[in-house]
Amino acid sequence: MTTPMPDDLSADIVLVEDNPNDAEITIRSLNKHHLANKLVWLKDGVEALDYLLAKGQYADRNIKDMPKVIFLDLKLPKIDGTEVLKEIRASDTINKIPVVVLTSSKEEQDVVKTYNLGVNSYIVKPVEFENFAKAIAEVGFYWLVTNTTPSI
Repeated sequence: MTTPMPDDLSADIVLVEDNPNDAEITIRSLNKHHLANKLVWLKDGVEALDYLLAKGQYADRNIKDMPKVIFLDLKLPKIDGTEVLKEIRASDTINKIPVVVLTSSKEEQDVVKTYNLGVNSYIVKPVEFENFAKAIAEVGFYWLVTNTTPSI
């Protein structure tokens, strides 16, 4: 699966997921419900922070053009999702972007830690394909259509 990326590097959804199967299910479910027109898929924590902070290969991205939501896996290469969340919440520029953790971890310590760091929602990825796709659609609809975020 290729990485969806709008031509102008702007996004409504930033998906930070290293597992191509989980990313594919997420993207297909969002596409099916017409929620992924402007989705950026990033495969590790370093790439996520570079994109969000308009650094490195994303230095030309307009940092004022922020996504409506970040779907963040916890188990990522290079920099894990918890560290990415810390950096997001420490930044005056991007700290108001809603972050939804999408992870396979059911560990109570991960739930508590991410909420203490300011995550907006914590979702354990369902194992069954249909349940996973349905959960993604519901979460996407809520954060993109129902929820109102402040102007950044």
